[in-house]
Amino acid sequence: MKLAIIGANGQLGTDLQEVLSTKHDVVGLNHKDIEITDINSVNNILSSTKPNIVLNTAAYHIVPEAEKFPDKAFHINGTGVLNLARVCQDLDIGLVHYSTDYVFDGKKQQPYTEDDCPNPLSVYATTKLSGEYFALNYSDKSYVIRVSGIYGKVPCRAKGGNFITTMIKLAKEKPEVRVVNDEILTPTPTYEIAKNTAALIKSDAFGLYHMSCEGECSWYEFAKVIWETLQLRTPLYPASVKDFPLVVKRPFYSVLENQNLNKLGINQMPQWKDTLQEFLKNFNHEK
Repeated sequence: MKLAIIGANGQLGTDLQEVLSTKHDVVGLNHKDIEITDINSVNNILSSTKPNIVLNTAAYHIVPEAEKFPDKAFHINGTGVLNLARVCQDLDIGLVHYSTDYVFDGKKQQPYTEDDCPNPLSVYATTKLSGEYFALNYSDKSYVIRVSGIYGKVPCRAKGGNFITTMIKLAKEKPEVRVVNDEILTPTPTYEIAKNTAALIKSDAFGLYHMSCEGECSWYEFAKVIWETLQLRTPLYPASVKDFPLVVKRPFYSVLENQNLNKLGINQMPQWKDTLQEFLKNFNHEK
């Protein structure tokens, strides 16, 4: 197939391009190539590129800033996806759109399935949920994929890194590091998301999917594996979310269950700790 990846130089887009280009004709599109908030740009690029499927990783995901600039967040996370969905529908193109575990409020305290009702707590999460609805309801051939705690070999440009690079930086600069142990998630590498996306788009089973590693941990436990694997010497201590100023409301529990991938029989997501240790062994943390 011919695939177009929007945000191809980003954290997730880079791994999607690497994995999918082994079996498909992949066109990488970045912000200079396409402006998803401009439907004319979307229509012109997709009409000329003529992909079978568009994979959209573009997002406004600086969570605290979204509280200050809700219009900008909605413009990208909502209207931008609506534009993609409309054009994909008109041109008979499949659409893969990535969303977030933050659409849930965390009160369930058990892994969330695709059947659970979202209740976003922040501007960012609300705009991402709007994008889900636009993709699913305006494009008949759409996959919406929710992910959690993602990290990759190319750090997120908008955030200036990811959790792993942030922890390494703090370990170098601070006398000690404290990380919350009462916010629960599932760390997931972008490479595994890319591999499972490759399996999913072989099907015509359009709809909503959770795609995260198996198991769960706190941010402190996530950090502890980084410390142990990389043998960082700076003291690491558990803390509570109450110890830090709450800039944005976040779900304290946002673990995803890959129910719909399991139903299709294509869930290849590994345990979070195993894949994190493997990732860190090959990660250049000295740079």
